[in-house]
Amino acid sequence: MGKFIIKNTNTGIKFDLKAGNGEVIATSEVYTTEAACRNGIDSVVRNAPIASIEDQTVEGYEVCKHPKFEVYLDKAGEYRFRLKATNGQIIAVGEGYKAKASCFNGIDSVKRNASDSPIVRI
Repeated sequence: MGKFIIKNTNTGIKFDLKAGNGEVIATSEVYTTEAACRNGIDSVVRNAPIASIEDQTVEGYEVCKHPKFEVYLDKAGEYRFRLKATNGQIIAVGEGYKAKASCFNGIDSVKRNASDSPIVRI
């Protein structure tokens, strides 16, 4: 089972979603308050399991409705995903992956772990 880790940064508060093996599978923006950070977690819990996947690395890709995971190539040529809520706001992002299949595995892990992961404040 995964877990959401809430922690302070130099500029605010953020969360990481960790898989059962301890690997970070998604991270949030930096929030100004813990309440806002917890709202972000709630949004991931609600949206990740039902989000479709929009693969922007494919020419002529089909645009999906929100909530959705957007898969894209970053400036370094790595595959990344971002989870957007029903209002279009980015609520979590993944790390860079060399292989597209690994990126899709990351999305699957977020979908599986988000709904029942406890929240831990460090």
